Amino acid sequence: MSPAGDYTSALDLFSIGIGPSSSHTVGPMRAARSFRSELELHGLLRTSITIECTLGGSLGATGVGHGTPAAVLAGLDGLEPETCDPEALVARWECLADDPTSPLQGGGALIGRSSIRLEPAWRHPEHPNCMRLTARDGSTVVHERVFLSVGGGFIREAGTTTSTSVETAVVFPMRCFDDVLSHAAQRGLTITQLAMANEVARGLSPSEVDAALASIWNAMDASIERGLATSGVLPGRLKVPRRAADARAVLDERAALDSEEWLTVYAMAVNEENAAGSRVVTAPTNGAAGIVPAVLKDVQRRWGPLAPESVRTYLLTATVVGHVIKRNASISGAEVGCQGEVGSACAMAAAGLTSLHGGTPEQVENAAEIALEHHLGLTCDPVGGLVQIPCIERNGIAAATARTASRLALLGNGGHSVSLDVAIETLRSTGADMSHRYKETSLAGLAVNVVEC
Repeated sequence: MSPAGDYTSALDLFSIGIGPSSSHTVGPMRAARSFRSELELHGLLRTSITIECTLGGSLGATGVGHGTPAAVLAGLDGLEPETCDPEALVARWECLADDPTSPLQGGGALIGRSSIRLEPAWRHPEHPNCMRLTARDGSTVVHERVFLSVGGGFIREAGTTTSTSVETAVVFPMRCFDDVLSHAAQRGLTITQLAMANEVARGLSPSEVDAALASIWNAMDASIERGLATSGVLPGRLKVPRRAADARAVLDERAALDSEEWLTVYAMAVNEENAAGSRVVTAPTNGAAGIVPAVLKDVQRRWGPLAPESVRTYLLTATVVGHVIKRNASISGAEVGCQGEVGSACAMAAAGLTSLHGGTPEQVENAAEIALEHHLGLTCDPVGGLVQIPCIERNGIAAATARTASRLALLGNGGHSVSLDVAIETLRSTGADMSHRYKETSLAGLAVNVVEC
């Protein structure tokens, strides 16, 4: 067995949460819930205590548009993104008093709207998505933590190197994709088999892993179906109309079952649900949540009901690619721009699709590299700080790109000039060079050049 940290489980990478942002909604909710648990552990969850939260960097810059204050409140109330009611979360925030006079759910500790402050000028050196949670008894600080929301709903405390995902020893360490290719060649195993061995090392049986993957896919599929069935206008001042349901009606009217357009519509349906604050699956983030589900849904449309082994092959192969990107670069838009979100998701979907079609490990790598390479330099510039423009359409286009990348890779023998590891390192270095104005802060790009009506 190899040390922990050399593999990110599919059950962590694909986490069920709520929109509109894994780093701005899911991560802060988990951080706040962890803080509440610490207060309970130390006997500090009482009415003489007041809670404050400072949202810095990208969390502060676009926190309102991303629903971060409401998510923090929900976490302090003890709620979890996997099970909370998205509508109740918003209603709770809207009814909260401005002054810190409202007790947290379950009794004890007071909070108000003014207790959650946006300070985008505060940027933690370890990550731009930073938040400080403070408990005071009068003027005395009795407990304080600084958390970093590092993308995909993963969080860690400042000053540590380990995220809150489960860390277990693994059978096949995957420090880079060359490791994956080496393991596959030496053992005569597929990427799916390598990943399954690492999943089982967590203590789950293969059937339990399959059941968990089925739950993830069912949640993804449900978000597609809800998006296809829901019309209206998305929340927020942009008043963006939902388009997936209308597009579905057009395709149904044309009896266009074989239309290539379904793939794009599936992805947009998910991201409209995300923008509405509904339940989606981080894949690997909420801002890019439509791509991986859309590609598998399109396979289902063409092949019919998916067997468990198909879901396993697709999601576990995608997980390996997502893990290597997360480990060696970033999946955080606040850290490397949208190349780390949509680019990563596109690479994951292309890899999974190639594996489903029986591609070799080398063809899988080629597909992921093609998909990622053509997203390098992509900025994160949401208009109005909302995950709507250009995010929804961007998912649709990237889903089509993933399919094209897979098809190109399957036409070849897996040989290519640029390795996936080189593309990932380029993602990292490009993100490091990119101005913070283009990284989820809504300070440049479309965010300032589009006139809000």
